[in-house]
Amino acid sequence: IVIGAQSEHAVDLMKKVYEPFMAPILVTDINSAELIKHAANSFLALKISYINAVSAICEASGADIEKVADGIGMDKRIGRSFLNAGIGYGGSCFPKDIAAFITICEQLGVPFTLLKEVQRINAEQKNRFLKAIRETLWVLRDKKIAVWGLAFKPNTDDLRSSVAIDLVADMLKEKAQVTVYDPKAMEKAREVEATSGATFANSALDAVEGAEALIIATEWAEFANVDLEIVKTKMTTPIVFDGRNLFDPETMRKLGFHYHSIGRASVKPQ
Repeated sequence: IVIGAQSEHAVDLMKKVYEPFMAPILVTDINSAELIKHAANSFLALKISYINAVSAICEASGADIEKVADGIGMDKRIGRSFLNAGIGYGGSCFPKDIAAFITICEQLGVPFTLLKEVQRINAEQKNRFLKAIRETLWVLRDKKIAVWGLAFKPNTDDLRSSVAIDLVADMLKEKAQVTVYDPKAMEKAREVEATSGATFANSALDAVEGAEALIIATEWAEFANVDLEIVKTKMTTPIVFDGRNLFDPETMRKLGFHYHSIGRASVKPQ
C-alpha cells in the first residue's frame, strides 16, 4: 500500500484505514505516490508489449513463444508473470495510466518515447492477429465466425478497452456474421454499440454451431477445458485462431484443427 500525503496527521489517518489489510505500507510524498501508480502499470504493460513483440519474431523464425517466455522467466530478475503473449492488453488501468504517464512526462518536458512504442506494439498486435484471420479466410464478408471471450481478461465482466470488442467491431465492419459468447460479460456486451450487429450465444458450444472459424479472445478456464471433439463436430470448418495460446498446437493438429496461435507455428490436420 502506497500512501502519499503532506502531513503526519493524514498519514496516521490513512494507516488506520488500511490497517485491517495487514499489508506493507510505503509512506511518501504526493508526487512520488502518483508516479508510483503510473510507473508500475506502465512497466507491466511494457512487459506485455515486449513479449508480444518477441512473439512476432518467433513467428518469423519458427521459434515457440511459450518456450521463449518460460526461458526468460527462469531468470529471477525478470520472472514469468506478464510474459504471456496474446492479442494485447486492455482494461481500465493500463491504457489509461500509460496515456496519463506520457502526458505527465510531456508536461514536465521529459518525453517518454518508450511508452509510445508500448502503445504502438499493443495496437499492432491486434492488427497482426486480424491480418492472419483475413489471410486464412480470404474475405470476412458473410463468414460465420464465433468469438469466445469479450471481457478484457478472465473472471470479470469488464469490457473497458477490450481488444476482443475491437476485434468483433472490426469483423462486423467487414460484414462477417459474428456470434459471441463470454461467461460473464454478455449483459454488458449487449449494451455496447460495437457489438450491436453480433449474435449472442447462450454457451461456448452454441457459439460454434455452424461456424467457419473460432476466435479465442479471452483466456477463460471454461474455454481451456472445453471438449474439443464436440467443438470440431459443431463447426463447418475446424479453423481456430487462438489469441491467448490456450491449446497445444500438436494436440490441435491431431484432433483435426487448422490452428493459429500467437508466436507459434500454425498447424494443419494430419
